[in-house]
Amino acid sequence: MEQEFELIAKTFMGLEEVLAKELTQLGANNVQIGRRMVSFSGNKELMYRANFQLHTAIRILKPIAHFKARSAEDMYTEVKKLDWSKYLDNKKTFSVDSVVYSKEFTNSRFVTYKVKDAIVDWFREHTGERPNISVSNPDIRFNIHIAEDDATLSLDSSGESLHRRGYRQESVEAPLNEVLAAGMILMTGWHGECDFIDPMCGSGTLPIEAALIARNISPGVFRKEFAFEKWPDFDQDLFDEIYNDDSQERPFEHHIYGYDIDMKAVNTARLNVKAAGLSKEITIDQADFKTFQQPTEKSIIVMNPPYGERISTPNLLETYKMIGERFKNAFKGNDAWVLSYRQECFDAIGLKPSIKIPLYNGSLECEFRKYVMFDGKMKEFRHEGGVVKTDEEKREMGQKHRFKKNREFKRRLEEEENNEEGDIRTFKFHKFNDFDNKGSRFAGKRRFSDDGDSRGGRGFKKEKFSKRGKFNKFKNDED
Repeated sequence: MEQEFELIAKTFMGLEEVLAKELTQLGANNVQIGRRMVSFSGNKELMYRANFQLHTAIRILKPIAHFKARSAEDMYTEVKKLDWSKYLDNKKTFSVDSVVYSKEFTNSRFVTYKVKDAIVDWFREHTGERPNISVSNPDIRFNIHIAEDDATLSLDSSGESLHRRGYRQESVEAPLNEVLAAGMILMTGWHGECDFIDPMCGSGTLPIEAALIARNISPGVFRKEFAFEKWPDFDQDLFDEIYNDDSQERPFEHHIYGYDIDMKAVNTARLNVKAAGLSKEITIDQADFKTFQQPTEKSIIVMNPPYGERISTPNLLETYKMIGERFKNAFKGNDAWVLSYRQECFDAIGLKPSIKIPLYNGSLECEFRKYVMFDGKMKEFRHEGGVVKTDEEKREMGQKHRFKKNREFKRRLEEEENNEEGDIRTFKFHKFNDFDNKGSRFAGKRRFSDDGDSRGGRGFKKEKFSKRGKFNKFKNDED
């Protein structure tokens, strides 16, 4: 059995517990929650699956060295001690991303340069040549994290951030991040048990992520590549098996609806839905939420209305007042979840939430609130078996200072870091053996469906796909 090694999954603030649950379900061992990260252990297959299947991770790192770095000289010496032929050769390009929380090292770029110098000097001394550095599209990516004098050097197995699924063809102003959207949906506990509605869907991120969750489709199916595909020990057959295994996908017996008042947003969402191959599961239409009527089927609403920050909206508070009115009068018997930023916006909704969850949308300290809509009085609703707060939600609401702790942590980040994904705090790791050198050349496979949509090897037209059937660029049939 292949030996396990330490891994780190990075995520956004507020999604750590959701990610930890995903990792546990995936079969990860030693799962431990940190700040904007979850550490775990697993073998090569689990690392591939974590990149390919997790909905709420933005990056998967594999630590290769842990050491004390009390000075620039210490760091240079420790990095240069490694046998870099295990990870890199002169023909491959590399890059280094630095995340620093240290009084000694106040500039992350300086740390990046020292690590690069150590790697390059090692190759010069051992081979007489040096590998080249590529910032935009390197073959191998490294990550150095320093917390005071504790340094962790890792291989970046993901490459481009995992939130970049690959299905987004066009976007509207201030689109919702895909990882955040998936995290919001998983927080609700919805996995496809009823209809799903996003009445202000923008470019369609929430409906698409909901469909992936409902169908249990791996979000990595849209990706062109992962960084681990260029590693010396990349196992082509293993990853092909993971990529082409759709045995865990499931049918979705209900439907997902996305609406927006802006026709441009509707057209953009439709294009993205089609690119994702999810037209059967999702319907996108133009509609104003103020005309919303009671659904005939059991439904859940998850929405991300404008906050008045990145998107200017006339009569912002009136919009939120209208949202509350529609919830109360046209969504009885169902649950609604709203992500927003301003307290006055929530106040305008005029309804008491059953739970408030602190969640960051970019740099904005938001709240994700649940509204349980019922007809009649609370006492009668509970007498008939209705649940306003689940036991888990009661525990969540009972945590003191849960907003304050995140706020203080975010303030430290803003004071100490410039890297937007600098999100691993101090952590103690076990030592594991390095991976071996087992090379293989990738041979792609294709998967196609008959729904006329394209999805990373699922239908549309074969000539629009490269290896593994992934699309290079989406084109309409009419083009």
